[in-house]
Amino acid sequence: MDQRTRRQAYEQRQRKRSLIIAFLSTSVVIGAIVVLIPLLPRWDRVRKSFFDGEIFADSFPRLLRAFWLDVQIFAWSVPLIFALSLAIAVSRNTRSPALFPLRAAAVIYTDVFRGVPVILTIFLIGFGVPGLFDSRAWSNPLIWGTAALVLSYSAYVSEEIRAGLEGVHESQRAAARSLGMSTSQTMSTVVLPQALRRIVPPMMNSLVSLQKDVALVSLIGPIEILRQAGLDKSKFANFTPYVAAAVIFLAVTIPCTRIADYLLNRERRRTGATAVS
Repeated sequence: MDQRTRRQAYEQRQRKRSLIIAFLSTSVVIGAIVVLIPLLPRWDRVRKSFFDGEIFADSFPRLLRAFWLDVQIFAWSVPLIFALSLAIAVSRNTRSPALFPLRAAAVIYTDVFRGVPVILTIFLIGFGVPGLFDSRAWSNPLIWGTAALVLSYSAYVSEEIRAGLEGVHESQRAAARSLGMSTSQTMSTVVLPQALRRIVPPMMNSLVSLQKDVALVSLIGPIEILRQAGLDKSKFANFTPYVAAAVIFLAVTIPCTRIADYLLNRERRRTGATAVS
C-alpha cells in the first residue's frame, strides 16, 4: 500500500512537471510569433489586406446570417447520410448468396464516390442533373448540392459503419443464433448497437469535415458564407471577410473536434479496461 502511494505521488509530480514544460514551451512559441511576425518586411500590407478591424466588423453580421444556410444544409444532410450509409454498410455485410447483387452494387457505389472529389461530384450533379428536367422547380441548387454531399459522404461513412460491424466478434452472432434469433434480429439487436457505439468518434470527425465542405455548395449558386465572403471581398477589395468566415468556421469546428477526441479517448479507455478485465 505504501509503495502504491509513493507511485501515485511520483506520477502526480510527473504530470505536474509535464504541464509546466508544456506551458512554458507554448508561451515561448506564441511569444516568438507575436514578436517576430510584425518584423517581417511586408507585415503592414498583409495586416491591412487580411486583418482590417472595420471591414471585419462590417462583414461579420452578413457572414453570420449567410452561415445559417450552411447550418441548414448540414442539418438536412446528416440524417440522409446516416440512413444511406447504414443501408450500404448492412448491404456489404450481408452474407446471403441471394443478395450478392446488392453487395456488388454497394461496393461499386463506395468505390465510385470515394474516388471522385467532393467538389467534382457537386459540379457534376449540381449542373448535370437539373438539365434532365424541363421544370425550373427541379433546378434548385440547394437540392442538388445537398444530394451531392449526401452521396459523397455516405461512401465514407458507410465504410466507418462497416468497420464497426466487422469489429463485432463472431461469437456475438453465434450466441444470438443459439438463442434462436434470425439474421435480421441478430443484426438489429446484437450487432448494430455494439458497432454504432464504436464508430461514434470517427463519425464525429466525418461530421466536422462535412460542416466545412458544405461551403462548396456555393460553387453552384447558393449564397452561403463562402459566397458572401467573396462578395464582401469584392466590395471592399480586401481579404478580411475570408478571415471573418474562417473565424466562424473555427468557432463551430474546434468544439466538435474536441468532442470527437474526447469520445475517441473514452472509447479507447473503455476498450482497454475491457481487455484487461
